[in-house]
Amino acid sequence: MARPTRSVAGNADGSSPGELSFRQAEAALELCLAQLQASDLDVESMADLYQRARGYADRCEAILKAVEQEVMRWDPEQPDEPPHPYEP
Repeated sequence: MARPTRSVAGNADGSSPGELSFRQAEAALELCLAQLQASDLDVESMADLYQRARGYADRCEAILKAVEQEVMRWDPEQPDEPPHPYEP
């Protein structure tokens, strides 16, 4: 007999991870991870939840990389030089 599947984390408004802010994606990722750790999910639901979590994690990483590229670095030893983009 097939068991009913439990609800997995998703966006209430149906938006994709690429449309979320960092905080929204981070919160959704944390919810997915909590459900993965606490739930007795069937394999298909677990795989779907993992894919969603991966999408949220990728969104967070993309936002952080974009912000990192926008951060300007100022060298106090060369105060007359304008700030330049941060390069790791």
